[in-house]
Amino acid sequence: MAITAAQVKELREMTGAGMMDAKKALTETDGDTEAAIDWLRTKGLAKAAKKAGRTAAEGLVAVKVEGGRGVAVEVNSETDFVGKNADFQKMVSGIADAAMGVDDVEALKAADMGGKTVEATVTDAIATIGENMSVRRMAVATGGSVVSYVHNAAAPGMGKIGVLVAMSGENEAFGKQVAMHIAAANPQSLGEADLDPAVVEREKNVLTEQARESGKPDNVIEKMIVGRMKKFFSEVTLLGQAFVVDPDNTVAEAAKNAGVEITGYVRMEVGEGIEKVEEDFAAEVAKTMGS
Repeated sequence: MAITAAQVKELREMTGAGMMDAKKALTETDGDTEAAIDWLRTKGLAKAAKKAGRTAAEGLVAVKVEGGRGVAVEVNSETDFVGKNADFQKMVSGIADAAMGVDDVEALKAADMGGKTVEATVTDAIATIGENMSVRRMAVATGGSVVSYVHNAAAPGMGKIGVLVAMSGENEAFGKQVAMHIAAANPQSLGEADLDPAVVEREKNVLTEQARESGKPDNVIEKMIVGRMKKFFSEVTLLGQAFVVDPDNTVAEAAKNAGVEITGYVRMEVGEGIEKVEEDFAAEVAKTMGS
């Protein structure tokens, strides 16, 4: 199949590979971007790819905690400007309050909010503010104690990234440090057992092919893979990551020293996983001018 310049550009941005290497990878994999990433990594021509889901939608994430239960909700808008609107922020805060009594986003939309459902409240706000909005998702964290943190706060309890940390014991200061770590490090799972098996298998396959490229015997390759998978787990799991506050200890070790156990977490970022259609600015101006 024909490989477009846009495909090559996207792959280069995701992997840091050279233009010809990116084009060859796409050609070898029939234009499959994910397979091309693996091909480049196998050849040692790319690092682990950046996450493909580009932040696209605007809006806010709000977090709320009461005792051993915390909720995070994402309410989207078309522009960042609306996220700074006091009326929008008040609505999002009310939606987070309503989320304390439900367990999923569909129940949240049907929940009462000042005599109207959350969904009806959002519909009214669309008519008032003049922008499309939606309650996209919610997540719950429960534990002996739950600590929240908001990164890039636009107002108390809401911003671009919301984090909840559930723990078996009480240590709010430590929990806040872990929440900040999660916001920055963006782990894929709590521990090895929580990782998507497909992700683990894919990584193992890539590392196996890399090791085989070295030409070493099978018994050496097996040891190489064990070591490299251990490193992989230490990079992508929260409990295995080096704690940003104390890099000599993993997060799990730091939690033990703090007298608690981390039992779960939520990290929610505005627009996560939604692709934004980016239009060439010059073309957009030309279209506006009618040329």
